[in-house]
Amino acid sequence: MIDYIVVGFGLAGLSFVDKLESNNKSYVVYENYSEQSSRVAGGLYNPVILKRFTPAWLASEQLELAISVYKRIENKLGESLVFELPVLRRFNDVEEQNLWFEACDKPILDRFLSSELIRNENDALDVSFHYGKVKHTGRVDVKKMLSCYLQNIEKHGNLIKESFLFDELLIESDFLVYKGIKARNIIFSEGFGVRNNPFFNYLPLYGNKGEYIIIKSKELKLKEAVKSSIFIIPLGNDLYKVGATYNNQDKTADITKSAREQLKNKLSRFLKVDYEVVDQVAGIRPTTRDRRPLIGTHKEYRNLHIINGLGSRGILIGPFVSEKLYNYIENEAILDKEIDIKRFEHLR
Repeated sequence: MIDYIVVGFGLAGLSFVDKLESNNKSYVVYENYSEQSSRVAGGLYNPVILKRFTPAWLASEQLELAISVYKRIENKLGESLVFELPVLRRFNDVEEQNLWFEACDKPILDRFLSSELIRNENDALDVSFHYGKVKHTGRVDVKKMLSCYLQNIEKHGNLIKESFLFDELLIESDFLVYKGIKARNIIFSEGFGVRNNPFFNYLPLYGNKGEYIIIKSKELKLKEAVKSSIFIIPLGNDLYKVGATYNNQDKTADITKSAREQLKNKLSRFLKVDYEVVDQVAGIRPTTRDRRPLIGTHKEYRNLHIINGLGSRGILIGPFVSEKLYNYIENEAILDKEIDIKRFEHLR
């Protein structure tokens, strides 16, 4: 008997599997590559919501843990995955600058926001009212991290590349069996794919489609991530990720011309140099109505668990909720009410 079956391998699945490996637990992963939101994500870790100058949910608690986890993964895989990257917020007017200064004075934000205005020195960008700088920011190459981690899992014989068939799961009181594999627990980390999961599809997870374009510009010469109405994120080699869009109506993972044009229009408002669109990617973010993750155990089957609903901040949230879920299962720790799926039991 193994300890865990893990179904799905985005940021949630990776974070939980890494927790298992750190505690010498045995596992297998089922991954069919159907959900792409983690793989196409911008990859920024940023503790501040830059639209409103407010702290992200439990940002201080999540930030240190997340970086330590990704640095450890980086060392384990022998790959460069985590990069320090300044994030600059472009101000649209004097009022936004004043709101920034007000935010800097708040104790919960003074650690993350610099009170020094930064003058734009890049002729490729139109920035009339300076920048504000966010501290403790960076970028994780999520696509590469997931790919390399899966290769490592496969090398050790722990990866099964196929869809999970729920009808073939046999559940007993203290173990379960799936296609001859006997395990103590199963973790569902399927992202938006949970809509096809008969055990947890009652949970109110609403897909929010996000699209990015990848542009190439030799003239831009940008070394920081810049946030205006959209992000411009430098990737190296004159490549930049630009986005993202938010669409809660379209539930397909197909790229769209309308999203590309929307991003290009927003880019044209402050980018003054030529560029070429070289790629476009899309994914469905697993978002919840209360903007909190979905963590916990099935009411009837005590060996079926879920980790989902990380939304657009999975990089910070993933390691945090993985630790919470692991300690809940293995050490009988109590889950915080705001993340526990028990808050939606009335929907069953």
